[in-house]
Amino acid sequence: MALAPGRSKMRIITLAVCTLLLLASAEAATSSAVDRRYHSIFSFGDSFADTGNNPAVFAWYSFFDPVMRPPYGSTFFGRPTGRNADGRLILDFIAESLELPYVPPFLGPPFAFPSPADDCRFRQGASFAVGAATALDVEFFRERDIPGAPSKFPLNTSLGVQLEWFESMKPSLCRTTQECKEFLAGSLFLVGEFGVNDYHFSFQRKSVREVRSYVPRVVSEISMAVERLIKHGASTLVVPGAIPSGCSPPVFTMFPDAAPAEYDSRTGCLKAQNELGRHHNALLQASLKKLRAKHPHARIIYADFFGPVMEMVESPRKFGFRDDVLTVCCGGPGRNNYNGSVYCGDSGATTCGHPSASLYWDGVHFTEAANRYIAAGWLSSVGHWDGA
Repeated sequence: MALAPGRSKMRIITLAVCTLLLLASAEAATSSAVDRRYHSIFSFGDSFADTGNNPAVFAWYSFFDPVMRPPYGSTFFGRPTGRNADGRLILDFIAESLELPYVPPFLGPPFAFPSPADDCRFRQGASFAVGAATALDVEFFRERDIPGAPSKFPLNTSLGVQLEWFESMKPSLCRTTQECKEFLAGSLFLVGEFGVNDYHFSFQRKSVREVRSYVPRVVSEISMAVERLIKHGASTLVVPGAIPSGCSPPVFTMFPDAAPAEYDSRTGCLKAQNELGRHHNALLQASLKKLRAKHPHARIIYADFFGPVMEMVESPRKFGFRDDVLTVCCGGPGRNNYNGSVYCGDSGATTCGHPSASLYWDGVHFTEAANRYIAAGWLSSVGHWDGA
């Protein structure tokens, strides 16, 4: 359908402005080879990096996303933003450190009328991460009769789909091969975290031993995604490992009959589930090492997610956390203040008075205080990712 004359004129102006931004970004990308500053962040993953995509997915099926109500966002933003936290995510702290805007969600609300700002709103990056996203495609879970978000919704939000979203956006970011090479070289890519949902959903029907057999396939998907992005022109990629799932309150409810010997007496975490995370991280690091050898021009960085969380679990007072560190701040009645039927914000839920004294916010998700520490560790371990 043809645009009205006024809208056509506006569209031409919009494209002209975006073209100027493309040229400016290409120049900035060229200089970034010297100062290693990044002009954009592109992030893939699940709820740990979702800045507002999940509410859009829920809206498409006329479901209300609980994260779009108080007390989500209360610590920093003062309102719900679609993030699964009381405030900022790890991704937000990384953006702040690089002096970039908070990364907008790719599936944000559609714009009724195009403007230069709208058409170029992803010039400084986008988050493709969606809450409950998995590394493996939805069919993997349907074939194995595994319940949960991957098989519940018709929309597939797996890593492969998120890559397709990025590829659909790419023409608006750069036009020629050289231009794309320069622009993407000045962009920071975060590939993950992926794997946690693959394993947690599987825990509902499969034994830990069987779920462990999925790890090579999950790691392979992540590695293929990294290589796919490198072929597009990405030169700096951060790949987070898995968290210690055995310390996550929701996982405790999946294994109600676990014997005392299955728990670590020092931390209260499930040992086999944490070993699964260590196995995932070991295979992932080995795979990334091979990719570095294959693509020496790319900077492929492993970000430890497991270690910082375990440190907070083992030494909560060091971080100003409560002694019952495995208790969630916002949740329903039950063990560790977590109840799979009463969500944060429900009438039957309670919220702790000081979220900054808690490691867990609403279950598996961390508080802003915990996210700040994890982000600081990632940044310091890799020289702030700017060549320092």
